[in-house]
Amino acid sequence: MNGLLFIDDEEGVRRSLARALKRETYRVYTSENGEEGIEFLKDNLSDIVTVISDYKMPGLDGLETLAIIGSINPEITRIILTGYATMEAAIHATNEGIDGFLTKPFDNVELRAKIREITIRKHLKQFVPEQVYREIENSSGFLEPKSHEVSILFCDIRGFTRMSQESSPEVIAAFLNDQFFTPMGEIAYKYNGIVDKHIGDSIMVVFSSLAGNHDDTINAVKSAIAMQQKAKQINKKLQNRNGLKLNIGIGISTGNVFSGILGSLRKKEFTSIGMAVNIAARLENLANRGEILISKNTFEKLSSPELSNQIDTEALPPVIIKGVEDPITIYRVTG
Repeated sequence: MNGLLFIDDEEGVRRSLARALKRETYRVYTSENGEEGIEFLKDNLSDIVTVISDYKMPGLDGLETLAIIGSINPEITRIILTGYATMEAAIHATNEGIDGFLTKPFDNVELRAKIREITIRKHLKQFVPEQVYREIENSSGFLEPKSHEVSILFCDIRGFTRMSQESSPEVIAAFLNDQFFTPMGEIAYKYNGIVDKHIGDSIMVVFSSLAGNHDDTINAVKSAIAMQQKAKQINKKLQNRNGLKLNIGIGISTGNVFSGILGSLRKKEFTSIGMAVNIAARLENLANRGEILISKNTFEKLSSPELSNQIDTEALPPVIIKGVEDPITIYRVTG
C-alpha cells in the first residue's frame, strides 16, 4: 500500500510527474480532474496514501478536491500543486489542513525530496493528538505546563489476554487498530476528547480543552456511552470470527491534574498526571464488560443545574482503591 494519486488537467504535467517519481517506491496513478480522482480513490482506498492535486482545474478545484478526499480518509497525505501566481492561496491551504504544497514548474530532485518531507511530517503529526498539535502551533512551539480540571476516561478490553494467546500477532494487531483504537478514538474526538495514550489494550482520554470547558464532564460520559454502544455493534460483526470479542469496561474520574510535556531528552510526550488519572484507571479495572463506572466528583458535576437529568446513574457500595486511604463512593452509569 504505497500508491500516489496525481490529479491535474494537463496531460504533459501528469507525464512529467510520473517520470520524476519513476525511481521512487510509489505506485503512481493519475486522473485528469477532481471528480475522476475522487472516484478512483474510492475504488482504491486501501492503496492510496498520498494525493497531489493541481490548484486550478475545471470543475472542482484542487482545494475542494483535497477537502473531499480528507473527509473520505483523513490519514491520506494531501498536497496542493500550484504556480507562483497562486502561492498565497497554497500557503493558506496548509493553514486549513492541507499537508503541504509544491510549486510548478518543478525540479525533479526537489520534487521527490519535498514529497518525502511532507509525507514524513504528516505521519509524525499522528503521534501527537490533533488538539495538542494545534496548541503547539499556536504557542510558537512551546506549551506552558498547567494545572487544570479535567475528566479522565480509561477504556479497556475484557478477556484480551486470552484472545492474544489464541490468535496470531497479525490478527490481534488488525483487531486492535480496526475494531478498537480507531472507532473508539473517533468517538473520543467527536466529543472533544484528547486521546492521551494507548497502553496495551487500553485507551486513556482527557476531556478538557486547554482553555477549560464546563461541558467536559458530560462529554466524557456521553463518549463512554457511545463507546459501549459501538462495541455492541462491532461484536455483532465479529460473531464467530477467530474468537475475537470487543467487551470493554470504562472508568471516568474528574479532578485537577498537571498537564504538560514530559519525558527525556530523546523522547517526550504531552500527558496529564494526577489523582484523577489514578482513580479513573482503578475504576476501569473494577468495571465489568459493558459497564461504565464514574467517581463521586464526576457524579457531582453531572448533578449540577446545567447538566442535571442528562445521564442516569446509580450509587454502588464504597470501594477501597490503591493509593487512596478511605473507601470512595462510585456510581454506575445506567442510561
